Amino acid sequence: MLIYNTYTREKEEFRPIEENKVRMYICGPTVYNYIHIGNARPVLFFDLVHRYFKYLGYEVEFVSNVTDVDDKIINRAIEEGVTEAQISEKYLNYFLECNKVLNALPLTAMPKVTESMDSMIEFINQLVERDFAYAVDGDVYFRIDKVREYGQLSGKKIDELEVGARIAEDSKKENPLDFVLWKKTDKGITWDSPWGAGRPGWHTECVVMINNQFHGKIDIHGGGTDLQFPHHENEIAQSLCMYEHNIANYWMHVGRLGLNNEKMSKSIGNVINVKDLIEQIDANAFRLFMLSVHYRQPINYTEENIQLAVKEWQKVKSTYDQLHLKLDLAGALDVEPSVVPEIEALMNQFVEALEDDFNTANAIASLYGVIKEINKMVRAKASDEANRYALMTLQNMTYIFGFDLNKKRLTDEERELMQAWEEARKAKDFAKADELRGKLQALNVL
Repeated sequence: MLIYNTYTREKEEFRPIEENKVRMYICGPTVYNYIHIGNARPVLFFDLVHRYFKYLGYEVEFVSNVTDVDDKIINRAIEEGVTEAQISEKYLNYFLECNKVLNALPLTAMPKVTESMDSMIEFINQLVERDFAYAVDGDVYFRIDKVREYGQLSGKKIDELEVGARIAEDSKKENPLDFVLWKKTDKGITWDSPWGAGRPGWHTECVVMINNQFHGKIDIHGGGTDLQFPHHENEIAQSLCMYEHNIANYWMHVGRLGLNNEKMSKSIGNVINVKDLIEQIDANAFRLFMLSVHYRQPINYTEENIQLAVKEWQKVKSTYDQLHLKLDLAGALDVEPSVVPEIEALMNQFVEALEDDFNTANAIASLYGVIKEINKMVRAKASDEANRYALMTLQNMTYIFGFDLNKKRLTDEERELMQAWEEARKAKDFAKADELRGKLQALNVL
């Protein structure tokens, strides 16, 4: 399997630290607002990565943090007249509910910043003691000139960054690029530390929580391209100083989502919340849209694009439902499958696409190819064994993509209704057939 590593700017063969196990971490939400569709792109992509590794037989340890203390959370708490804890709990619960509706697999752990404070303070203190950081009037800053590799992830050069940076007259920094590890403040919730009351800097959170959860280097660290600099660059800097190694072997970054060819941002106000969108369209169609473009490329949300995904999803679902029902009525859902060469070739292409840096666009083309072949097989009255093979292939593809088809076997009552409906149609008793069809649709059989 090849993965594009942002750190080396090359596709590299994936070799896990431990055989048959994958350790993954992505930067999670700052829970001060509703998750919008741009926030959902990394969630959905890395859920596919999670699923694909599981499909291959790997044990996957997948962690994502929760930033539950932040200036934005404090400001929202003041606006709503509640505590920071109430704000973070409200929006975290919403985030988790959205993940459930989007059919994202549960994670191994979702550590919170507020639950990791002691280890963060200790981490910062060690950086100070080892001269990688310095304290000034209650604030603590990281010395970036201690890191020779600074800028490797983002491709930025320190000399060029310094030219563009300026130290304000009242700044306490030794270097304008030094970043905050501990922020002195009396606003909102604070913690006591060797430097006084305050809160940790954002860039320290993930480094500490990764070490707390994994106790060492991880295989994959992911997030959006907007986090590449300075957040991920600063994570690496701290890890190199504290642990003398990069925190991850592979860095993966997901492209931005635009809205009608414009940047989508909460600060601008041109956002679509996930909760609003999935009230209007099937969450599976949203997934299909989000995975239709290679993860490293930007994706543009328009009404035309999303409606196209809705139509394509209906084709997938309709074909799956039809084939599942056909096999169920024949009592053939458990027959020994018989390989269909055309379907097998398409599954091989599907896997090849995902093995090439998770090329979901090409994988979807193979999925559509399977849909086309299944429709041919249904028209040609293929054997139950061949149909079973096609269904299993489609189930594997849709599992990896995270589509929630949730088709159950027919109950005795549903089977009797189906038989009665077929008999009414053959007898041309259209009134009876329509009545029975309505009942079957209400039961989600048709």
